[in-house]
Amino acid sequence: MMDIRYSANQRDFKRYTTEETRKEFLIEKLFEADEVIAVYSHVDRMVTMGIMPVKETVPLNKGIDIWKNFGTSYFLERRELGMFNLGGAGTVTADGTVYKLERKDCLYLTRGNKEVTFQSDDPQNPAKFYIVSAPAHCSYENKFISIKDAAKKPLGAMETSNKRVINQFIHPDVLKTCQLSMGMTVLDAGSVWNTMPAHTHERRMEVYCYFDIPKDNVVFHMMGEGQETRHIVMQNEQAVISPSWSIHAGAGTSNYTFIWAMGGENQAFDDMDVIPTTELR
Repeated sequence: MMDIRYSANQRDFKRYTTEETRKEFLIEKLFEADEVIAVYSHVDRMVTMGIMPVKETVPLNKGIDIWKNFGTSYFLERRELGMFNLGGAGTVTADGTVYKLERKDCLYLTRGNKEVTFQSDDPQNPAKFYIVSAPAHCSYENKFISIKDAAKKPLGAMETSNKRVINQFIHPDVLKTCQLSMGMTVLDAGSVWNTMPAHTHERRMEVYCYFDIPKDNVVFHMMGEGQETRHIVMQNEQAVISPSWSIHAGAGTSNYTFIWAMGGENQAFDDMDVIPTTELR
């Protein structure tokens, strides 16, 4: 069954307990052998999914009532999606075309792909396909993007513990999409902060997926309004939903990597409302 999350507003959020905050925004488990884990958020109608094929070839719609949840005859009839492989090598077949994804490779599938399936090359080291899907009202072209082909944007410094490289994959500088943007930010060893100064996107929402968090380490994901912040303690291979009114920043007990996905009114990477760090509360 698909986990459906309804939109929370910033006024009620101020009264949330830790448990309520985690239930509302945290996607605690993304991968289960030969299953499709899916969370439908009414924040911009984004769907976050995890697929880990082990012994089976897993279809995109496994366990999902497409008509009940989307009112369409197949998943990508009025949607687009982007995915990253966080595990071992695997393949994705979309309407007969086979794409091979190594770890940290990316694949964009446009609206109109009917049959999409997932396989792992080695059941002992299965692929882990992390997927985010957004509504789409036009179609472009499917595209595979390797980590080496991503547009790279170095930011930060060791002195501020936030030296990192933003890898833009599903982005206007790389390919055309309807509204979805996705990328991967890799922190250098010794750096722990991401996305500082903090900001909001009044015109877009965002989903973060944290991975490559070393064993026995965590990331403190900051969210909420800039003057009313909260945090969620996150572990490896977990995702978090960030509404447009919320900041989305984090600090780990070690360096880590995260995937960001955005959908909303535009795809302008720098369209953000920055909050000076000294004004955070």
